[in-house]
Amino acid sequence: MKNDQIYAVVDIETTGTDPQTDRIIQFGCVLVKNGEIINRFATDVNPNKMIPKQIQNLTKITNARVQRAPYFEDIAPTLSNLLADTVFVAHNIYFDYQFLNHELLRCGMPKLTIPGIDTVELAQIFLPKEPSFRLMDLANRFGLTHENPHQADSDAEVTAMLLLYIESVMRSLPLVTMEQIARLASHMGMQTGTFIKKVTQEMRQLTTPLPEELMVVSGIALKRKTVPFFSYNLYEKNFPLKKRGKEKLFGDKLVFYKEQARLMNLVYRHFAPEVAPASDTPDKKPTQKDLLIEAATGMGKTIGYLLPLAYLATPEQPLVVSTASLLLQDQLLTQDVPKVNAVLPQPLVGTVIKGQRHYLDLARFQAKLTTAPQQKQYQLYQMATLVWLTQTTTGDFDELNLVSLKHPFFQDVCHRGLASLEKDSPFYAHDFLRFLSKRMKASNLLIVNHAFLARESLRKEPFLPQSRYLIIDEAHHLATSCEQAERQCVATGAFRKSMHQVTAEKGLFEQVAALFESQPQFLSHLGIYAQELQGLVENQEILLTALLEETTTSEEIVITQEQMMSLPLEAQKAKSKILLYYEEAAWLSRELRKASQNAELTMTTTEELLVTDFQEYLASVNEQGLMMKNWLTDWRQELVHFLVPDKNRLTGECQLLDLAAPLLPRTKWYPRYEKILYVGGTLKVSGNQHYISRRLGIPEAPLKVVPAPFDYGTQTQLLVPAEGPLINEQSPEEYDAYLIRTIEGLIRSVSRPILILFTAHDVLQKVYSALHKQFLVEGREILAQGMGGSREKLLRRFSRSKDSVLLGADSFWEGVDLPGEQLEVLVVTRLPFENPKRPLVAARNRYLEEQGLNPFSQVALPQAALRLRQAYGRLVRSPQDRGVMIVLDRRLVTSYYGHRLTKAFPKKVKAQECSIKQLEEKLSWLKKATDSEKNE
Repeated sequence: MKNDQIYAVVDIETTGTDPQTDRIIQFGCVLVKNGEIINRFATDVNPNKMIPKQIQNLTKITNARVQRAPYFEDIAPTLSNLLADTVFVAHNIYFDYQFLNHELLRCGMPKLTIPGIDTVELAQIFLPKEPSFRLMDLANRFGLTHENPHQADSDAEVTAMLLLYIESVMRSLPLVTMEQIARLASHMGMQTGTFIKKVTQEMRQLTTPLPEELMVVSGIALKRKTVPFFSYNLYEKNFPLKKRGKEKLFGDKLVFYKEQARLMNLVYRHFAPEVAPASDTPDKKPTQKDLLIEAATGMGKTIGYLLPLAYLATPEQPLVVSTASLLLQDQLLTQDVPKVNAVLPQPLVGTVIKGQRHYLDLARFQAKLTTAPQQKQYQLYQMATLVWLTQTTTGDFDELNLVSLKHPFFQDVCHRGLASLEKDSPFYAHDFLRFLSKRMKASNLLIVNHAFLARESLRKEPFLPQSRYLIIDEAHHLATSCEQAERQCVATGAFRKSMHQVTAEKGLFEQVAALFESQPQFLSHLGIYAQELQGLVENQEILLTALLEETTTSEEIVITQEQMMSLPLEAQKAKSKILLYYEEAAWLSRELRKASQNAELTMTTTEELLVTDFQEYLASVNEQGLMMKNWLTDWRQELVHFLVPDKNRLTGECQLLDLAAPLLPRTKWYPRYEKILYVGGTLKVSGNQHYISRRLGIPEAPLKVVPAPFDYGTQTQLLVPAEGPLINEQSPEEYDAYLIRTIEGLIRSVSRPILILFTAHDVLQKVYSALHKQFLVEGREILAQGMGGSREKLLRRFSRSKDSVLLGADSFWEGVDLPGEQLEVLVVTRLPFENPKRPLVAARNRYLEEQGLNPFSQVALPQAALRLRQAYGRLVRSPQDRGVMIVLDRRLVTSYYGHRLTKAFPKKVKAQECSIKQLEEKLSWLKKATDSEKNE
């Protein structure tokens, strides 16, 4: 801000969000000129109506406080004069600017016509790696003083500081980056783009050298990348198996725990067969390939396996660690590896590996800078990516926390694999996937997720190296990931949408046709191919109409051979045409690919990428054709054919599920690892030590259990309300009413964070709808899955609260790390059994019965016990934690199988029945335990 322009940074607080009925209760403004705050103005406003309780709780502005404040009519002229000839700035300007204008017009004043800048959009572009763009979160992140959040004077002050900070970030960027951003900024809100162009123009007047860590490649500024150097330490190669050696190694950096030490020894002896047998040697046979180790969550199991393997793994024989999620991958590298490296004589050099579509393709990104659609969100992502490229060395989209990878921008610019790269491209030497390959070769620790590992079986060439060392962390998830990777599917709705996109005016086919306009044979084949696609879509819809004729469910529908054979004649013909069209499309695809590859054309990079996209589309249709052929014709006993209907359209996912075992031995990656260790907090179920290993297809693998370092009997309680109804004897409406009534009472009796777990999303939503408004009025927030953000965002808000309630299902049953007082009360609304009436579950159960197995005892019961134990594991993550688990399903203590479920809990933890009143008394134990610890 190098001129005399004054920026009026404004924030208002209101009684609600509707300017027709709501009113302003506070106005705050900070004036900025030449990069400095020059003045401030703030006032409460009497809204002449009651302020809702939730607004009072949020803003701390009470009805009594505003009684003596001026009405907006009194201050409207002052505000109009104050803002005249300024540039209006706000965090989410659309709300403040429009609400203020409505109030000015109501008072007979002219509306604002001054230019405006939105700091939310500026933050989204110039702070692309931030996990949140809420004003409070940005203030905390950058150390901006924010004494009274949700009060206009404080919010305006911190917004002014944020504006100045973002401007400093803009001026620190290379001019070439700002030039590109300024060119894309025309679609931004109000005059935000004008502000960017103004700063860029001022930067042109200065000659600033490019920082050493940056370089410019074909007009794009990139951060320089260096491959880590792995240096071999010839000394202290032997891992210390004895306590004294470990304590010497740990020093004051790590604390010695005997349970963690035993885990370390088990891990080391499994992977280093030359070590002499000991009492806890996993198996006397040194050739044992698979070993399962159950180690309690919170005992430091990640460090427990990383540290001993650091003495064995090399870049030639790297340790490959597979964990359950992308989030856990990043946590392992950024949190656990540094702790281990703090004591190692030779540090682990780790690399996180994800699927290729998680990485940016620089050539594609550059091509889209000039050919992309003129759409605001698309261009916001482009501008943010230009900034991010000056910061990233990985090109991993997950560094951009608040993005949707399903957005067309990321679909357009994501990587298609090393084979898709052009060696003569200026970006070839700087490609992120090539750099990932280089880093992998210099690393002795490679971190993947289960989905990536499972998909190794689908790749023509394996991406991961062969090695002696593989660790499967959170191993109970592996079977599901492998099954999902093997599951074949065609989404007919997505197929129809893509067909319309590629054949539309100015679509992919029209662009390719223009490129090959001199080849009539190519154009002829392309025209026929488009007709084949249209025929496929039409006949798929005819077939689905017949299959879904009497369906009202949105769940999957199992399709039998008898059903397929008894379809009406029109549907039978459609089925035959589908097979024929896919066969003809495959022949045309070969001809088109051959012609596009052999064409002697001089093409630009953009045109080459266009041809690559075209060939990829042809290949994807061929893959779908093979799957549909299997789905329509392969009726082996172990295959389940099912449809997942689309709620809104007559479309569905045609899927095949193979129930045959064994699971791991039929994968391509399993034989490539000499030794495999499976680690998890819950690997044995109800005394069944082989449930996980049998499901994985390795029934002979031994299981070792490392005792937990916690006293579960004194640290936790497991409670069941004595007067709760039997779920089996209640209607869904009665059950919902019971849940709402009971949960409301629990929330009122506990002024602590509460996590409530559901087995069905519709029940969760009913409870949320019934309770969240009344508790919000009372100043207590109820968060719910599917309402208000991602899982990580909800957990972050929950962990920062003193008394929030979080309603969750699915993934919230596990992987929730909330130590100490962040989670002391856990409620399970229903035993987590799969619905046996669900078609896919019923089909699997029929198959198991045909194999002579009992589906309930062999699958349903162990799975429910596993989920209960995983949920319970959220409560205790350290020796200091205390927690209560309340199960609102009395089948835990009344059913014939309840004792098998309670065996999932630690031995000292017994289910206690108690009345609701006694339940409240039991919960007071938490406060007494906490107070007692604080007084020690």
